[in-house]
Amino acid sequence: MRKFALTLFGVIAAAVCGAADTRPNILYIMSDDHTAHGIGAYGGRLASLNPTPNIDRLAKEGMLFENAFCTNSICAPSRASVITGQYAHTAGAHDLYGTIEGKRQYLPIEMKKAGYETAMIGKWHLKEEPSAFDFYTVLPGQGKYHNPEFRVRGEKGWPNDLIQFDGFHSSDAITDLTLKWLKEERSEEKPFFLMHHYKAPHDYFEHAERYNDYLKDVDIPEPENLWLENQPKFGSIATLGYEGELGPHIGTSIGIRNPRRSYAGDLPKLFPKDFPKNYDPANYTEEEIKRMSYNAYLKNYLRCVKGIDDNLGRLFAYLEETGQMDNTVIIYTGDQGFMLGEHDYQDKRWMYEESMRMPFLIRYPKSIEAGQRTDAIVENVDYAPTMLDFAGVETPEYMQGASFRGICETGQEPADWKQEAYYRYWMHMAHHDNPAHVGIRTKEHKLIFYYGCNYEGRYQTPPAWELYDLKKDPAENVNVYDDPAYAGIAKDLKVRLARLRQRVGDTGEDYPEVEKVVQEFWNYDGEDRAKAIELSSEYLARRTKELAEGTTNDATRLGNQARERIRKEREGKK
Repeated sequence: MRKFALTLFGVIAAAVCGAADTRPNILYIMSDDHTAHGIGAYGGRLASLNPTPNIDRLAKEGMLFENAFCTNSICAPSRASVITGQYAHTAGAHDLYGTIEGKRQYLPIEMKKAGYETAMIGKWHLKEEPSAFDFYTVLPGQGKYHNPEFRVRGEKGWPNDLIQFDGFHSSDAITDLTLKWLKEERSEEKPFFLMHHYKAPHDYFEHAERYNDYLKDVDIPEPENLWLENQPKFGSIATLGYEGELGPHIGTSIGIRNPRRSYAGDLPKLFPKDFPKNYDPANYTEEEIKRMSYNAYLKNYLRCVKGIDDNLGRLFAYLEETGQMDNTVIIYTGDQGFMLGEHDYQDKRWMYEESMRMPFLIRYPKSIEAGQRTDAIVENVDYAPTMLDFAGVETPEYMQGASFRGICETGQEPADWKQEAYYRYWMHMAHHDNPAHVGIRTKEHKLIFYYGCNYEGRYQTPPAWELYDLKKDPAENVNVYDDPAYAGIAKDLKVRLARLRQRVGDTGEDYPEVEKVVQEFWNYDGEDRAKAIELSSEYLARRTKELAEGTTNDATRLGNQARERIRKEREGKK
């Protein structure tokens, strides 16, 4: 790949000699749970609603990545990969409880060493103080949508110094904070590296009141596979159970399929304006309830998206007015994708396309030609090396990702560029009832292995493999793993997945009891399939008992206990 780097030696030399630093500013914009098909430029079913004209501008005037992928579709692991350039398991952020302390906040550390002024504003969600940044103002944890508080560097020390934005929506407050920093607080002697992160559109989609009527009278286009009867060959015993017996219990739902958690149960209480007056589900069919819930879900999601896009209009206007727009590498992405009703799923976590794919748009007219698209596979571990490359910094050896600046600037994918993306989800059956799984995604196919256990190899759900032909079946409605015509492809992808696990360092050493389960069912012969049927029956009995007793967070509780027990054992051995 071509190198466009101004070496660190050159940067230092320029500073010593008093020469002007002509390197670009770098603005990294990331929203929470903003999926690619929720952006007009990606041309999905929502594009006709024109939800994101300002974000779409980045595609029109820059480059859109069609195959940008999250390697673990959940907030903390994805953010850890971006900030470290490492896969989540390497960074030690397997799940939502992962932390990245200051000495491992590699991206701002390297930017600062290279002479950039660094700032982090908005949602951080990595628990430890973002101390590697010169400046930060971040939401505590998830933060609040309305009247948000922000943690700042102050006299009391992290996490005690807070500022309050009464009467503000978080998207407005975050944009105001960024504009204030750009206008009043940053040094103009250095280029800036700014991470500008929105909380929106994370559930439960509490948008600013000015968007109450946005899309009010619009029927939102539905995905065909919102309806399970339209996808009879989707999934496996891992996601549906034996003969469909776990269908109500795997994956939280839009309609009333999942008795534990569904938008049909949650949204009428949160957004009564989007349901009929005096709404009573007893008066409607299951289909009617699902359709109303879907529309409420999408409208409020897109109202949050509209708030982001309008605020980016403000931010871009300021950069235009001050002459910085064209001297700034502007990136827009989400921390992962999001299911918008596909397969009747909500949230993310899945390796399915809508959850695994991230939006990635980049604009820098000085070297990136307008209106380009690429199908090159990039992962979130590649984001830090790419931004560092634009800053003139070579990728440090400890980072596992690689810079794709050359793809941005030439429009060409190098002959030796990666041809596969890795995925691993660890939080077995926690929060949204997703089984733990691992997999590989190429440009043509996706192979997913649901091994289905917690960190101690327990609380098992039935294991199974799923294979999708993404060229013939981009919506992933037909699992072809057992189709004889795909036997060779399945075998080849298993070999590639095993090699990929070794290459990325996900060898199973961190949680050996999990790896035992992975290896036990890897071949998936007749004996394995018979045991999967037994596990399906056992899990159904367990979940039925939990629901009857009201202990429906058992998976989360047991997973937390297992992780904490293993952590203490490791510390005791040190």
